[in-house]
Amino acid sequence: NVPGEDHQLSEPSGIFVERPESATATKGKDITFVAKVDSSNLLRKPNMKWLKGKWLDLGSKAGKHLQFKEVYDRNTKIYTYEMSLIKVVDGDAGGYRCEVTSKDKCDICTFEVTVSLLISLNSSGDAGEDAGDLDFSALLKKREKKQKVVEEVDVDVWNILKDAKPCDYEKIAFEYGITDLRGLLTRLKKMKKVEPKKSDAFLKKLEAAYSVEKGKKIHLMVELADLNAPIKWLKNGQEIKPSAKYVFESVGNKRTLTINKCNLSDDAAYECVVGEEKCFTEVFVKEPPITITKLLDDVHTVVGEKVEFEVEVSEEGANVKWMKDGVELNRETAGSKYRFKKDGKRHILIINEATKEDIGMYHALTNGGESKAELEIEDKELEVLQSIADLTVKAAEQAMFKCEVSDEKVTGKWFKDGVEVQPSDRIKITHIGRTHKLMIDEVKPSDAGDYTFVPDGYALSLSAKLNFLDPPKIHLDTSGTGSKNTITVVAGNKLRLDVEITGEPAPTVCWMKGDEAEGRVRVESTKTLSTFVIEGAEKGDEGPYSITVTNPAGEDKVELMIKIVDVPNPPENVECTSVGEDFGTITWDPPAFDGGVPIKGYLMERKKVGSSRWTKLNFDVYESTTYEAKRMIEGVLYEMRVFAVNGIGISQPSANSKPFMPIAPTGEPTRLTVDDVTDTTCALKWRPPEKIGAGGIDGYIIEYCIEGSKYTQPVCHFIVKALGKNQYRVKGLPMGEKMLFRVVAVNIAGRSPPVTLSQAVTIREIVENPKIRVPRNLRTKLIRLVGEKVNLVIPFQGKPHPVVTWSKDGVLLEDKTVGIRTSHVDTIFFIRSAERTHSGKYTLSVQIENVSDSADVHIQVIEKPGPPVAVHVAEVWGFNAALEWKPPKDDGNCEIIGYTIQKADMKTKDWFTVFEHNRRPSCTVPDLVMGNEYFFRVFSENICGLSVEAGISENTAIVGKTGSAPPPMEVNCSPKFTAPLVDRSVIAGYAAAISCAVRGYPKPKIIWMKNNMIIGEDPRFMIRNNQGVLTLNIRKPSMFDGGKYSCRAINDLGQDEVECRLEVRVISQF
Repeated sequence: NVPGEDHQLSEPSGIFVERPESATATKGKDITFVAKVDSSNLLRKPNMKWLKGKWLDLGSKAGKHLQFKEVYDRNTKIYTYEMSLIKVVDGDAGGYRCEVTSKDKCDICTFEVTVSLLISLNSSGDAGEDAGDLDFSALLKKREKKQKVVEEVDVDVWNILKDAKPCDYEKIAFEYGITDLRGLLTRLKKMKKVEPKKSDAFLKKLEAAYSVEKGKKIHLMVELADLNAPIKWLKNGQEIKPSAKYVFESVGNKRTLTINKCNLSDDAAYECVVGEEKCFTEVFVKEPPITITKLLDDVHTVVGEKVEFEVEVSEEGANVKWMKDGVELNRETAGSKYRFKKDGKRHILIINEATKEDIGMYHALTNGGESKAELEIEDKELEVLQSIADLTVKAAEQAMFKCEVSDEKVTGKWFKDGVEVQPSDRIKITHIGRTHKLMIDEVKPSDAGDYTFVPDGYALSLSAKLNFLDPPKIHLDTSGTGSKNTITVVAGNKLRLDVEITGEPAPTVCWMKGDEAEGRVRVESTKTLSTFVIEGAEKGDEGPYSITVTNPAGEDKVELMIKIVDVPNPPENVECTSVGEDFGTITWDPPAFDGGVPIKGYLMERKKVGSSRWTKLNFDVYESTTYEAKRMIEGVLYEMRVFAVNGIGISQPSANSKPFMPIAPTGEPTRLTVDDVTDTTCALKWRPPEKIGAGGIDGYIIEYCIEGSKYTQPVCHFIVKALGKNQYRVKGLPMGEKMLFRVVAVNIAGRSPPVTLSQAVTIREIVENPKIRVPRNLRTKLIRLVGEKVNLVIPFQGKPHPVVTWSKDGVLLEDKTVGIRTSHVDTIFFIRSAERTHSGKYTLSVQIENVSDSADVHIQVIEKPGPPVAVHVAEVWGFNAALEWKPPKDDGNCEIIGYTIQKADMKTKDWFTVFEHNRRPSCTVPDLVMGNEYFFRVFSENICGLSVEAGISENTAIVGKTGSAPPPMEVNCSPKFTAPLVDRSVIAGYAAAISCAVRGYPKPKIIWMKNNMIIGEDPRFMIRNNQGVLTLNIRKPSMFDGGKYSCRAINDLGQDEVECRLEVRVISQF
């Protein structure tokens, strides 16, 4: 069988999402096969291979005829692979396979491609160079004969091949332009077999074609009709002789040719000849993919060396393609520079005398693998066999530099201090073999220096020094440092003194500080320079230093003085000694250390406390140690600091001074008066100064003296720090003396001007009769609710201090719930939680000996009243009901000012207010609904509000459906007040009402009057008449609403009038 005919479909492993399907392609058209792979469960990117047959990898055949495409969708994580055949040819027919691998997962899919074919003479057989080995069946064309035109006709070449002998296949294929004999044989085998002509010599001929893998053996067998007939085996027309490779066997009438270890040379046409008859066959040797078993190694060499790249493959005799930087190397293009060598499985690329042009990446490729290596080439180094050495010579002696290199052909140049040396009468340059010499006769000091030999063409140099023997000498220049050999250094700076030294050979350098070696000094020495370094100079580094240089030719010594100077230390003890309204005087001490340089002056800065911003006070140095800082804001705390300045620089700032505040003394106190005088004391009062300033007041100084003496006596003043009262009682005064007093305010800025009494005070007790000053709000009855607190302050006067007593209703007050506190000038009466038992008349009495004074305070503690009693329906007529009740048993300790009446029907039991502030203990409820049954409730009301509970009617009012007979017709009568007006006392600001009741027929006219003046349409008054109940409502009464109120009723038969008095009280809030 020919490879690619039988295919087993692999079981899907879940990697393929979509598989390519078998298809029939039209010749000359394009066709595309698609495969999709799901990579969501793969650890690595999948690797896709497209193959034809069993082993032919199509990836290496990509070109114009065969194209591949790969697309990745990031959302679905699906790879889409496409293989497109461009302009399909017959050779594209056959079995295909696609393999996808990813680490340990693999999936395979196979499919068939069939090509529909119709060939004519005028069709072109050129499939293009990109068709490659896939051109299994070429297009046909008929040759054109010279000077002869042939009419084109359609010929089916397959019919010709089907009827022809196998030995004529090659001839026919050549005639009709078929280039691929393998494809031809495959196509013929698929066609319907024709009955073979019966042969006289062969009972069984050779098969049309055989296929064998490379390295295997194959058997070609025929059966003869004549057992003794001689037989020949031919390969490509030449007879085969028996050998180890070709073995002939004869068993009965069977003749067998065995080919051992088949290779590509065995891929040929074979014939079996018996007499005049022949049978033909074709042997195809399949070559498996050649893999690389040993990879190339990178090579690093130098110019001119031989380079070998060696690779080992899996099969002997395999073809290996060599490439350099993507360009193929072969015998035609490489010339003599590259040589290719095969040794079994080893393939070697040889580069003779490598140059830098050969640098690059080299590849070895087989049909089953690839290896690469990098070639790096460097210039060949020159080996120094003997280098030149330093020389030390004296005057008039000869100096000779000599060196030896590995290549005697190398020339070079000599240089002195970078300048090429030219030969002269005194200087000679020689080159003998590998030795190079430079000879200098009669050496001079100018000949000393660095000598270098540089070979031509190499990045190499040989250097040596010619030393001229000379006594040592120190070249030190201190002319710019002031005193001779004295060097001044600022502390903290780095001192670097470069001292030039001459002498050959290089002298030895020794630095000393006094008698010690070097001290903190670091010395860096070279042949011609000795560097004296002090890192961060300190005061301790000051002193004498010396440098001594010696060599075999002599000695030299120099002494120098190092002086260390520095910025001064900060000033000390900065403080504010005095302040004014906008200035402050600052003093300080000079710094303890002036830095070795005289102090030039000082710089001052100030800032506000809490700020980080310093303000400079002077830019020119200030020489004194006392400074007056001006233009400051009074009442703001400031801090000061000072810098010292010398010739080196500015010191660090001093410590901040204690905060100080620019302030001025206050003005004099005002209104100094005598508040009280006893036999030994005098109480003074005064007011603060009108001008205090930002410094405030720390206290007061009270000074006194006997009239006629001076205030300067040391025992005549006191300092008072209690600022809230501005009063003080001076004690221990002589009785009967006349004393003078004055008061001075003090703060941080000092004393204010004094305020003095206008005249002397006689120290003697003043007798004053007791007197109680009752506050205005306590002159009337004081009303409080239960639970509220009562706090009364009642001032009194009298001297000497009077005796204060409280009593209730004529009995000395001993109630523990009532607190009493008494001072020299007042008494305080307080109750934390008032009860109704606290109501009554309280009497305050103050007494001095036989003289006394008293005052009464009336306290009434009230609460909400109880409910009315005996509420009942007295009468029902029409749609009205007459309701009566009695006042509550508990009136809350104050007058009942009215009642609130509510009704509810028995069905819904929802309460509705009928009347508010009804003064009488009865009312008539109108507008009842016929057929309903009603019950009623009444709330009593005092100035505390409505009672908590209501009085419920004892019976109900039933309004009949037919209606009850109205009361008998009233008889004409003059007006008569059935309920008079009652005197009332109300609280200002709370709504008030007065009411009365009148009867009369015809209905009388009602007139309300205040102080005999008719009340008109005043918006503060509202007049109501409800079935004879007359009410006058006063909105938020004031003190002006108090007076006599009267109500007059008039009809044709006469008139009647009632009156009352209304008192409006104002309650003070405590």
